[in-house]
Amino acid sequence: MKKIIIVAMDFSEGAISALNIAVMTANALQANIMMVWVDKSKSAVNVYANASDPRLEVKKRFESLIDEYSTKLTGGKFLYKMRNGKVFKEITNQAKYHDASMIIAGTHGTSGFDEFWMGSNAYKIVAHAECPVLTLRDFDIDNKPLKRILLPIDSTRDTRQKINFSSYIAKSTGAELVILSVYSSKVDTIKSLVEDYTKQAIKYCEGNEIEYSVDEIEAENITNATIDFAKDNNIDLIAIMTDQESAPMNLFLGPYAQQMVNHSPIPVLSIRSRNIYDYKLR
Repeated sequence: MKKIIIVAMDFSEGAISALNIAVMTANALQANIMMVWVDKSKSAVNVYANASDPRLEVKKRFESLIDEYSTKLTGGKFLYKMRNGKVFKEITNQAKYHDASMIIAGTHGTSGFDEFWMGSNAYKIVAHAECPVLTLRDFDIDNKPLKRILLPIDSTRDTRQKINFSSYIAKSTGAELVILSVYSSKVDTIKSLVEDYTKQAIKYCEGNEIEYSVDEIEAENITNATIDFAKDNNIDLIAIMTDQESAPMNLFLGPYAQQMVNHSPIPVLSIRSRNIYDYKLR
C-alpha cells in the first residue's frame, strides 16, 4: 500500500504552507497526499458564510488546489476528504483509517484567526494522533529544501524514540540530522544519561549511513533554548516527543510541547512514544 500523508486543510495561509511542505515530503517518500477538511457546524462555516452551499465551495477549492499543485507532486497523487465533527478527532481518525505515515498541519499559534479552525486545533491534533504530526506556522516554505533536522536528546528513555522516524525522514530527504545534547540539570547521573543516549543516536546514524553532526547546550527553559539554537543554526525541522504519560523530567511533555508547537517559527515534528516508529530504512 502506498504511503499517505494527511494535510489538515482550512484553506488559511498556514494550511497552504502545510501543503507546500507536504508536497516536498511526499515526493521524497513517494507518498500520496490526502487533504482533509472538517465541517464543524451543522449549518455554515465562517470561511464560507456567503456561500449557499459551503461543501460545494470547499470541493471547488480542493479541485483548484489540485490543479495548481498537480505538476509539483511527482511522488504520488492528490486525494481529498470532507468530514463532519470535531476537527482534531476527524483529522486523526482519517489518519488512523489510512494508517497514514504522518499528518501535516499549519498553525497560527494560540491567537489564530477566528474565521479559520486550524489555530485552535493544531495542538489537539498533535496530542491525539497516533502517527507523527508535523506542524508549522504560516511562512513561505515553497521551494525550501529540508537540509537540517534537529534531534534534541534529553535524559529520558523515550527521547531515543525520536531517532527512528527522524532518521527515516532525514535519509529519505537527504537531510543532515543534528543531534543536540540538552543538559537541563547539573546532576551527574542525569548528564550521564544524556551522554549515553547521544552516543546511541550517533551509533544509529552511523549504522544506517545517515549524515549527522553533534552539538550540546545547557538550558533552564528547554523550549526557548532549543528554538534559539534552531534559529542560530539554520535548522529546518525540530523533532520532539509528546507522550503525555512519560517521566516528568522530560521537559518536552505537555505544556512544553504545546509551547513548541504554538511558538516555534521552525516546523516541529511531534512523535508519540510507540513501537510503530521503528521504521526500517531502505
